Amino acid sequence: MPLSFHKMHANGDDFVIVDARTTINPITSALAKRMGDRHRGIGFNQLAVMLDCEDAAAWVMFWNADGTALDACGSATRGVASRLMSELNSTSVVLRTHRGLLTCERSAANTITVGMGEPLFDWQQIPLARELDTAHLPLAGEPAACSMGNPHCTFFVDDLGTLDIAAIGPTIETNPLFPEKTNVHFVQVINRRHIRLRIWERCGGVALGSGTCSCGAAVNGMRRGLLDDCVEVECDGGSVTVQWRGTGPVLLTGPVEVVFSGAFAL
Repeated sequence: MPLSFHKMHANGDDFVIVDARTTINPITSALAKRMGDRHRGIGFNQLAVMLDCEDAAAWVMFWNADGTALDACGSATRGVASRLMSELNSTSVVLRTHRGLLTCERSAANTITVGMGEPLFDWQQIPLARELDTAHLPLAGEPAACSMGNPHCTFFVDDLGTLDIAAIGPTIETNPLFPEKTNVHFVQVINRRHIRLRIWERCGGVALGSGTCSCGAAVNGMRRGLLDDCVEVECDGGSVTVQWRGTGPVLLTGPVEVVFSGAFAL
């Protein structure tokens, strides 16, 4: 039987949603990889699977296009929240992910805000291969690291235009310091409330946008004292807003759009 799906994007960060509520979860690593193939499948950066949940509107699981699982995806979380809010005729919904219960709201401007959970800074939580000061890693450029349910490494640079992201990104992603690899950010601070961000996504490559990367980059900038507690994050595909007051969940706000719906042959 074909598998129904919905494809959406958030500032060009594309993802697919499968609604497996009331049924057995059909997604395996092999199937996620088949679906994620941009030449032989649907193509996406992440896959989100909606499952039944007793204490939330849905339990949401995430997969990368290479068939690996991940705990967090800000773009796909916003997409799932948008679909469920429309289904429930509501402007708010609570989802459960491996990051816990996430509260999501729709604004009058039709953007979606998600409480993405608290950032993690301990070297074992990120994780790193050994105990280090996660605000100043011993790599050229002295990046900062954190986790938003997935690992993030943030470099602060004077001019993004001078960097070859496709060449630098994979060397940092696979550095032995990161046993589970890492997302890599390159940040140019425009002012204390606005950054320009370019992304090398773990298991994905250069990305037009990423919700968790936007959160991780902004939070690391706030830790360094470079940014205020509410920041516009301008990615290659568009902008989101990240807010964090030093404690509690990071709030991610941005648009999502439907691309198309279909059925994937199993």
